Amino acid sequence: MVTTRKKTAPRTPQQRMAARRKRLRAQGLRPVQHWVPDLRDPKVVADLRRQAKLMAAHPNNKAIDDWIEAAYDWGDLK
Repeated sequence: MVTTRKKTAPRTPQQRMAARRKRLRAQGLRPVQHWVPDLRDPKVVADLRRQAKLMAAHPNNKAIDDWIEAAYDWGDLK
C-alpha cells in the first residue's frame, strides 16, 4: 500500500522559525541574545583605544597586575 503525504500550505519564514524555537525549547534550551561592540565602526574603535589608554595610565596598574597574577590559576597557559 502506497501512502502519499498530505499537502500542506507553504510555511512562512516566521512560522518555520517559531517551530524551530519550539523544538529547541522542548530540548531544554532557551534563546540568548549577545550584543558586542561593532569593531567596524570607527567611533567604537576610537572609544576602545581611549579606554585602553586610560587603563594603561592607571596609577595602580602594578598592584592590580600582581593581584591578578596571584589570584588567577594560569594552569597550562604559562
